[in-house]
Amino acid sequence: MRRPRPDEHADYYSKYIDGVPDGRPLVDVLRESPDELERLFSELPPERETFAYEPGKWTCREVLGHVIDAERLFSYRALHVARGDRADLPGMDQDEWAAASNAGARPVADLLREFRGLRAANAALFASFDEDTLSRRGIASGNEFTVRALAYIIAGHELHHRDVLRTRYLTEPATS
Repeated sequence: MRRPRPDEHADYYSKYIDGVPDGRPLVDVLRESPDELERLFSELPPERETFAYEPGKWTCREVLGHVIDAERLFSYRALHVARGDRADLPGMDQDEWAAASNAGARPVADLLREFRGLRAANAALFASFDEDTLSRRGIASGNEFTVRALAYIIAGHELHHRDVLRTRYLTEPATS
């Protein structure tokens, strides 16, 4: 699957798409991500699962819950467009979704199992699409997307949050 062109998505999503590495098939990136995410969380002491790096930020559990919710949303959008449905899809308020998700009360191990199953299903879904399907366009949150762009957004969104977890949550806070 080729990288989406700028006309296949809203500018905002470039940061996710650009974060997906070149040189490997996207479906392989999707399939390998659960292992990488589990490795990252294996470095997290259990007492840090509920850590937020500053007031008002999500905890580690809530970040992972957000990644799961966003992947479900983006994959639904991709399926919706892939199947030729022309209805405009609504957006989401990520903070409202995070507050209602109950991810903060769930152990990271449970969230990782959920992510692994979701990601496996999505990798299989995107592997099933041919070039015509990947090129289909639809509207979500008032923006036009291709199915291909949504696949890259899914991969890049998780990679973005994995980097945030690594740099903001897994580092020890500076002492004065």
